[in-house]
Amino acid sequence: MDYDKSVQESKLPASSDHDADHERDSAVYSGPLAEVPKSRWERSWPVIACGAGLFSDGYLNGVIGSVSTMLQLIYGKQYTASSYRSAVPSIAFAGTVVGHLFFGVLSDHWSRRNTLLISTIILILFSILCAGAYGAGGSTQGLFAALSAYRFLIGLGIGGEYPAGSVGAAESTGELKKGHRNRWFILATDFQIDLGFVVSAFVPMIVVLATGENHLRAAWRICLALGAIPPLSLIYLRVKLQEPEQYNRNKMHKFPVWLIVKFYWWRCTVISIIWFVYNFSAYSFGIFASSWLVFILPNDAPLWKSFGMATAINSFWLPGALIGAFLADWIGPKWCLIAGVSLQGIVGFAMTGAYGELNQPSRVAGFIILTGIFMALGEVGPGDNIGLFASKLSSTPIRGQFYGVAAAWGKVGAFVGTYVFPLLIDAAGDDPVKQGQYPFWVSSSLCIFSAVVAYFGLPTVGQDMIEQEDERFKRYLEQHGYDTSMLGTKKFREEAVSAI
Repeated sequence: MDYDKSVQESKLPASSDHDADHERDSAVYSGPLAEVPKSRWERSWPVIACGAGLFSDGYLNGVIGSVSTMLQLIYGKQYTASSYRSAVPSIAFAGTVVGHLFFGVLSDHWSRRNTLLISTIILILFSILCAGAYGAGGSTQGLFAALSAYRFLIGLGIGGEYPAGSVGAAESTGELKKGHRNRWFILATDFQIDLGFVVSAFVPMIVVLATGENHLRAAWRICLALGAIPPLSLIYLRVKLQEPEQYNRNKMHKFPVWLIVKFYWWRCTVISIIWFVYNFSAYSFGIFASSWLVFILPNDAPLWKSFGMATAINSFWLPGALIGAFLADWIGPKWCLIAGVSLQGIVGFAMTGAYGELNQPSRVAGFIILTGIFMALGEVGPGDNIGLFASKLSSTPIRGQFYGVAAAWGKVGAFVGTYVFPLLIDAAGDDPVKQGQYPFWVSSSLCIFSAVVAYFGLPTVGQDMIEQEDERFKRYLEQHGYDTSMLGTKKFREEAVSAI
């Protein structure tokens, strides 16, 4: 295939004259990032500032499941019998797909930092508008339409966090100590998403306890309004943020699209498939946990208990993400992903077979623990590592676009999952056992499929992969006639010339 050919070509030795020129340029362009004179805090805080915005992804996507449950209780069939029952929880994913693609291009062509600022402002603005959503003339259907529209626009902001924030975090980890880079990237990205999901279930529980179930109209608006706080807290850090050093050195101004496609199409396809499958189940389980738990809770159980159970289940994501962060450094992202997702599939199949026993109010604790383990293993595997693959198996000049495309397919998976999960539950009829079995069976089958794709389709990723990938891609471009001397921001190239 063209990809393999390009890999072989990228390994061809360059001429001695070129080596001399390259060594001279390397002193300016390619010095080890870990040796850049900075304090530990100066190296660490950009990783946090870039990645922490993904907390909003977890919170804003997770809280809508609880909000949707409240809307069902408030409006009954006006909500459940309308298309908004699916649109309200899932429409943000459509906006996120657009955001991934648009901001991916923007972060490569314009600026990582400025793209992050724009996405942060969008998140703040439309979180507030969601909380104040109102239908013209007090129309209920107008309320649902307004909420759906604002949720789509929130998705745009979430979409910008990935190709700018995650990519910026990955590039900043190159300045950290070897052996710790993968864990810091994961703690700044996937761990933040998971923490957001946990908080997104905990907040509705507290709010409903405070307002009471007779004031759910206030409760759902409060839950959405609180989504503006996390991005507000990041404004100062992101204003102070500078472009990652790796981006300064390698920014591209003319993009040879066909060469890029030939070089990266295979990797992007493999990563996109795994991301699609992971988000299909992960986001769906997170969003529908509160309504799904109704099947095993007593009919007279208060709403806050349902949200509390969802909090307990979502909490298992955190130890999963934490364990996976360290394993990614110890055994490598590829084997961490394969081991995690394979074990997740095995646990899921076991739960499918035993669901008839687990589906009892007296065994809620066992159900929560097993479901939590199932979800935690997903974080150990693709949850932690798929973003790491997307950011480290692509080169800096096109990393935002590569990441954006792969993440967009992931969100398509989440979008599809939020539509398919209610259909799976409906297909089970009135049988509560099958209503729980079907989602686990489908998700577990996809886990095994992901493990196979990862084993055959993904390469290993080392600690210096970002710099190595930049060098490999640069050689490939040079061998195909592209002038790599123009890589880098204008300011960086001017400083490089003056340093010669």
